Amino acid sequence: MKPSDIEPFFATLAAANPRPVSELEYTSVFELLAAVLLSAQATDVSVNKATRRLFPVASTPQAMLALGQEAVCEHIRTIGLYRNKAKHLLQTCRLLVDRHGGRVPRSREALEALPGVGRKTANVVLNVAFGEPTMAVDTHVFRVGNRTGLAPGRTPLAVEQQLLQRVPARYAVDAHHWLILHGRYVCTARAPKCSACGVRAWCDFARAQPAA
Repeated sequence: MKPSDIEPFFATLAAANPRPVSELEYTSVFELLAAVLLSAQATDVSVNKATRRLFPVASTPQAMLALGQEAVCEHIRTIGLYRNKAKHLLQTCRLLVDRHGGRVPRSREALEALPGVGRKTANVVLNVAFGEPTMAVDTHVFRVGNRTGLAPGRTPLAVEQQLLQRVPARYAVDAHHWLILHGRYVCTARAPKCSACGVRAWCDFARAQPAA
């Protein structure tokens, strides 16, 4: 994607969805962190289904610890890898209570020190909860970045670094939401919906396709 294509690419995504939000359901920074931790290798739909049962009875780190691992497992057993995720979630809750007074820290270093919290999860929390212009690269963002030519890279970190360099500052806070949603619903893995894509005019993949 040429540098001159990036502005209209994001302007079009912004016009179609001026205030993009996460599709994970949460009512606090802690619930957001927990939901993102649980969402690894799982869909937002499946996570929301589980957290609608979990969060009403455990909406703080202290309440989650009081609930205990077996009860947490029962609430999230419909999510893949639920036992391991329950373990990481409770370990994270313990550190939040012991090191951070029960609050979610705002620094990347402190977030990534929590069990089950990697760079992507930290980026989501920093962006969604604290409004920082981070780029959380999941499978959708990775695919869209490479397929469109916006941010080509062989690893999620390489794509993230490209996005940080190429996305105009005025779009930076919302960019990863637009890219996730675009990858989830339009620029899908197996059969991208190029004919219905509003940004195909600036996409390297679409422009390389033979004319119908």
